[in-house]
Amino acid sequence: MKRIASALLTLTAAALVGTAAAKPIVVGSKLDPEAQVLGQMILLTLKNAGLDVTDKTALGDTGVLRKAIASGEVDVYPEYTGNAVYLFPEAKITPAQAGNPTQILVLARRLDAPKGITWLNPANVNNTWVISVPQKLAQANKLTSVADLARYVKGGGTFKIAGSPEYFNRPDTFPAFEKAYGFKLTAAQKLVLAGATPPQTQQAASAGTNGVNGAMAYGTDGTLSALNLVALTDPKGAQAVYQPSPTIRTSVLKANPQIAGLLNRVFATLDAPTMQRLNGQVALEGRTASDVAAAYLKSKNLIK
Repeated sequence: MKRIASALLTLTAAALVGTAAAKPIVVGSKLDPEAQVLGQMILLTLKNAGLDVTDKTALGDTGVLRKAIASGEVDVYPEYTGNAVYLFPEAKITPAQAGNPTQILVLARRLDAPKGITWLNPANVNNTWVISVPQKLAQANKLTSVADLARYVKGGGTFKIAGSPEYFNRPDTFPAFEKAYGFKLTAAQKLVLAGATPPQTQQAASAGTNGVNGAMAYGTDGTLSALNLVALTDPKGAQAVYQPSPTIRTSVLKANPQIAGLLNRVFATLDAPTMQRLNGQVALEGRTASDVAAAYLKSKNLIK
C-alpha cells in the first residue's frame, strides 16, 4: 500500500511539473510602432520554435511593462538599455556611462540580475529620445541641434511641443534636455497627450494642431521624413544610448535556454535603417506590427 501511495505521489508531482512547464510564455511590448514590431518578432520567433506563447504586446509604457515582468504577468518584452538611467536611479549612472553602449548594457545586466531579469543581446540601433520640429521652422531659425532650440526659446521664439506624460515627467527624457541646454518651457508650451505615440505627436507638429510646432520623437521613427520634420541633434549627450534588447525573466530563460540563441540571432540582424523602414510600414502604411514582423523574419529565413 505504501508503494502504491508513493507511486501516486510521484505521478502527481510529475503531472504538476509538466503543467508548470507547459505554461505559455507571455510576450509583452510597449505601445509605439517599433516596440510592437519588436514584440511581434519575439512572439513569432518563439512560436516558430514550437513554444507556447501568449500575446500581450502593446500593453503600456515603461512603468507598466516593468511592473508586469516583475510580477510575472509578462515573461519577455523588448526594453531599451538607456532606460537603466530611469529604472535604477539609485545607481546614479553618469552621462558618460549612459552614452556608452557597452557600459550601459553591462550596468543594466548587473542591476537587473538580482531582480530575476536577464538582458539578452541588443540590436545595433540607437532609438534615443529626440526633439523634432517642422523643416520650415528649422530652416527659418537655423535649428539643427537642441542647443539651437534653446537659443531660439530663450530669445522669445514661439515654441510648443507635444509629447506623452512619460516624455515630460521622467527626469531622463525632456527634462534632461532642458537641464543640459539651459532652457525651461512653461506648462502652456507643452501639449501633454495621454498614451501618445511618436507618430501622433509628430502629426500634431506637422499640422500645427493647437499651436504645436515641436514633437516627441525617437531616433528611428519612420514618420519624421514623411511628415517633413527634423530631428534635432544632441551635441551635449543629454540622452542615453537606447539599444533595444529582449528582457526576459531569468526563471523562464533557465527553463527554456534555447530562447537566448533564437532572440540574439534575430536582434543581430537589425540596424537603424531597417528599423526606420519597418516602423514606417506600421505608422505610415497602416500595416499591422504582426504582418511587418512576419514578413521581415521570413525574408531573413528566421521563421518559416
